[in-house]
Amino acid sequence: MSRIGRMPISLPSNVEVTVGEGNLVTVKGPKGTLTQKLSEKMTLTREDNVIHVTRPNDEKENRALHGLTRTLLNNMVVGVTEGYKKELDVNGVGYRVAKEGKKLNMNIGFSHPVIVEEIDGITIDVPSPNKIVISGTDKQKVGQFAAEVRGKRPPEPYKGKGIKYTDEVIRRKEGKTGVKK
Repeated sequence: MSRIGRMPISLPSNVEVTVGEGNLVTVKGPKGTLTQKLSEKMTLTREDNVIHVTRPNDEKENRALHGLTRTLLNNMVVGVTEGYKKELDVNGVGYRVAKEGKKLNMNIGFSHPVIVEEIDGITIDVPSPNKIVISGTDKQKVGQFAAEVRGKRPPEPYKGKGIKYTDEVIRRKEGKTGVKK
């Protein structure tokens, strides 16, 4: 059995989960509502404030879907209660970011400012000129949006300039040494 798939999902009192036809799961909580279609092969059973995910047999595909289904459902529950956030750092001389309405204006070494707009379910916060905080209820959307912002100017290994995750470690390289005669 899958160690992750066997773990029960405990529901807080302020979260409401409904399982529709074809395992269409809707999770409502204080931070919003998330809906996702999970695998029809998995069986979702609810007992009081606990949800269990079970699989029909031990075929390879079902073993793979067991842990995935449980994790997706747990991410939805955590998203509507606590939410998810990614923090990005902007490093470089003259590199800075600012929020203008629902747009993120980034000066990151190009001849023009790079502008990124917020999408539905995602909020951008700029606590300082070199820090970006992306938050939302959907873990996949938050991660994807943070990756797209980071992709505008990924960190380079020589000087460390660029946009990186706060907990990311950049492997530094030594530059070229001049030829001595």
